[in-house]
Amino acid sequence: MLTKQPPSKKQQAISGVSPEFESVVEEMYPSIAATGIGACLNNLYECINLRIWGVKVSHVFALLTAPLGAFIYLLMKVSGSRYVVTNRSVKRVASLGCRLYESIPLSQIVGVTIDRDSRQTFYRTNDICLSNAAGETLLLMRGIPYAERFQQVIVEMRDARSQVAASLLQIQSRK
Repeated sequence: MLTKQPPSKKQQAISGVSPEFESVVEEMYPSIAATGIGACLNNLYECINLRIWGVKVSHVFALLTAPLGAFIYLLMKVSGSRYVVTNRSVKRVASLGCRLYESIPLSQIVGVTIDRDSRQTFYRTNDICLSNAAGETLLLMRGIPYAERFQQVIVEMRDARSQVAASLLQIQSRK
């Protein structure tokens, strides 16, 4: 026998996300491929296409330069930045703490494109460009791992935000 549950006071489309408050949806830390040294290392690791047992010969350089890669990784975690997608904006903030470098409201974002020329094969990263209606670059996110998935998160949040704004306008017009 099923019992009827009383309705909750505040119904939400996404658990923990409210139209009144800014909520973090996802954070992304860029790869070391976002740095100049990371790009050089990628070129070094991909310079020889010869494969032995399915592994590129040039990937041996990754073992030799691992301490340098680890140092850059730690340096980025201490003094670098991360990207945060909320239900209101896309932000670039400090890796440690909450210092805000840039913030782009979702309502300003028209295009979310992946720069295919920025692909770094070894690190499996791309750059993502956020642009406005005029085609101007609002934010360039470098060295993003799994860029297609992160692009999809931004697009879905942008669309959800515009739908929520339209719904709230419709509700307010009824009053």
